[in-house]
Amino acid sequence: MIITASDKLLKLLNKGIARELQVSVQYMWQHVLARGIEGAVAENIFREIAITEMKHAEELAERLSYLNGIPTVNPNSIFVGTSLVEMLKLNV
Repeated sequence: MIITASDKLLKLLNKGIARELQVSVQYMWQHVLARGIEGAVAENIFREIAITEMKHAEELAERLSYLNGIPTVNPNSIFVGTSLVEMLKLNV
């Protein structure tokens, strides 16, 4: 059975994938770069969120592929921040 999806649906799925890739990388680098006592508290949370977001990207990519689309490999713009406070503000 060949399933066809509208271009709009495929674009929306790819938009979701790009967003999930962005936040996955963003949280992972924040996990790596979190410093100090505050960073020690946040780094594992950042890591867990990064993994969860990558799983979301995978789920969307699987749906897109099932609908005969090609998943994007390009994330939205990534903003990591230089301090824990900035990281948290970017993640809101």
